[in-house]
Amino acid sequence: MNFQRGKKHNELEINFIPLIDVLLVIIIFLIVSATFSRTNELQINLPTADANAPQDKPLMIEVAVDATGQYVVNGHKVVDKSVAAIEAALKEAVSKEVGGKEPTIVISADANSTHQAVVNVMEASRTAGYTHITFATQSGDGE
Repeated sequence: MNFQRGKKHNELEINFIPLIDVLLVIIIFLIVSATFSRTNELQINLPTADANAPQDKPLMIEVAVDATGQYVVNGHKVVDKSVAAIEAALKEAVSKEVGGKEPTIVISADANSTHQAVVNVMEASRTAGYTHITFATQSGDGE
């Protein structure tokens, strides 16, 4: 049964107002987020200085340990392999150097040297009172 005989059917229309509202909210969100991404950057102008580099170099004592457990302190071979002999060689090397700074002991150990040989150098440094110890390495590509 059709009760609306004389009425014309209204054509269906797409309502664009909610679509425009959603698009405006998305545009506002994009604009706000774009401005925040640029405020994370800081423009910093670093000051310049015309000062010379410091002339005094740190006191470096190099201790080489080869694969057989022989020690060389600053180019002088240590005859005895004991901790006391290494300590004496370290103190002698430091006394030959000029400067009152605490030395940095650089341990250059062969890859095949024993762990105990390196520990002996560290123990001799500790008993001599030298606390700055570092290890020399080389890059993995053989340079």
